[in-house]
Order: sequence, then structure tokens, then C-alpha cells
Amino acid sequence: MIETIELTKVYGKVRAVEGLTLTARPGRVTGFLGLNGSGKTTTLRMLLGLTRPSSGEALLDGRPYAELDRPVRRVGAVLEQGISHPGQSGRAHLIAQAMLAGAGRARVDVLLEQVGLADDGHRRTGDYSLGMRQRLAVATALLGEPPILILDEPGNGLDPEGIAWLRRLLREHAGAGGTVLVSSHLLAELAQLIDDVVIVADGRVRLAAPLSELYGTGQRLRVRGRDPERLFKVFEAAGASVAVDDRFLVVDGLSADEAGEAAFAAGVPVYELIPDAPNLELVFLDLAVAR
Repeated sequence: MIETIELTKVYGKVRAVEGLTLTARPGRVTGFLGLNGSGKTTTLRMLLGLTRPSSGEALLDGRPYAELDRPVRRVGAVLEQGISHPGQSGRAHLIAQAMLAGAGRARVDVLLEQVGLADDGHRRTGDYSLGMRQRLAVATALLGEPPILILDEPGNGLDPEGIAWLRRLLREHAGAGGTVLVSSHLLAELAQLIDDVVIVADGRVRLAAPLSELYGTGQRLRVRGRDPERLFKVFEAAGASVAVDDRFLVVDGLSADEAGEAAFAAGVPVYELIPDAPNLELVFLDLAVAR
């Protein structure tokens, strides 16, 4: 469990974070979103014991980071990519960090393979691309096999294959009961990853909710078929809310399986049936940009 309770940080006359309360639960991936200067990074730093709160609490499994027993075994974090000495190889960096984490050398080889750096572990990290440095940072966070991951912009520098790899890794971590708190400006990608969303602006929480609630009702689908008028009536009869958007029907309240079965039973061919993820970008801009 990751939790902040009325967390506040004041720098002189600037209230960087004010009364911020959030929860990230085990088995779920929580997206943490905010513009530059919103207090997002300051909040993450307070969670990791790098910045002292002015008031309130930042808790990991019910305790401040400084009070955790063997914290690298409890929490893995990525806050910046330049964590390795440019003259060290990726493997040498991980071996040094493994000694601090109490992990064996065998763990290093496993992680190099897991993050896609097995063929580049011998290279100096100063020669790594931005995406490779990001993979190394994620490997470092995973060294102690921590149940909690706190990641600030982990997708920076990753190509599409790397983004897909990161998404699988974090979903598997949450699926195994881990807790993931991740910030990113890649909102379309984040919408495919997260279970819950927290949006902050001016140091305050503007929204904290399951991603599924952003539409208000069930799952949303975009459907294109041979007879739109007939499909409209079929989906309404099945209990869905239906709207028209250009060539598509926008269907709220049916799963893809249910919509497909209803169309099949009505004898109407369906050309496209697309689960429509919540438009996280629009929600974010409404809450974080509009003052």
C-alpha cells in the first residue's frame, strides 16, 4: 500500500504540495498525473524519503520510508535516468547495486535478460541510448524484488516495443500482488496500463478514481456494421446506451462479447468492434489545465 495523508510541502512562500491525500493499492497500477510544477515530483520524493514533508504523512505499508526495514527490498523506484556512472558497464552497475540491495549476482543476469539488455550489459552506460538507460533504471528498481514500485516517467526514451515491454512488466507486477504508482506524460499509453488515476494540480488532488469510472457506466465500445440503424435498436434493447459518432455507434454498457453476440443474433454483420479506452488526455486537460 502507498498512501499520503494531508501531505504538505512549503518552500518559503510557495506551497508546492498542499493537503494531498492519495492511495495506491496492491494488485493495481495507479497513474499519477500532473503538469510541471503541479507538485507531482515533490510528492514522489516525499514518499521516498528524499524530501521532508512540512506536515502530513507519506507512508509505504503504513510506515515512512526511513522506518522501513531493508527499504530496497520493499520499494523500487525510478526518479531519474542518470543513476549509473558513465564509465561503468550496465552489468557492473547492477552488481554494485545488488550488493547494496543484498541480492546475489545471479539476480543481475536475470534482470539484464528481463529488461532486454543481456547483449549490452558489457557496454559502458555512457554509450547507452536514453531508452537503454531507462531499461537499466527499471532493472535497478527491481533488484531487491520489491512489492512496491514508484516510477516517474518510466517510458521516457522507449520506442514502441519498449513501451509494450514496460506495460507487460508493470501489469505482471501488479498481477502478482505488487503495488505500482507510475507517472507519465504519455497519456494514451498510460490509459492502456493503469487501473486507477490520480490527477494533481497546484499541489492538490483534482481527481482520484478507478479509470473505469471516467465514463460513468460500464465498458465503452465503438461499433461499425452493415446496418447501423438496426444495430442501434439491438444494442438499446440489450440495455446499452448508444450514440452515433460519424460511421460508428458508441455503445456504453455492453462488453465486446455481449455486443458481438447481440449483433450475431440479429443477423447484422459487424465490420469493426473496438473497446474504446477512456480519453485520459481530455480528462487530464479539463482538470489540470483549467483553473
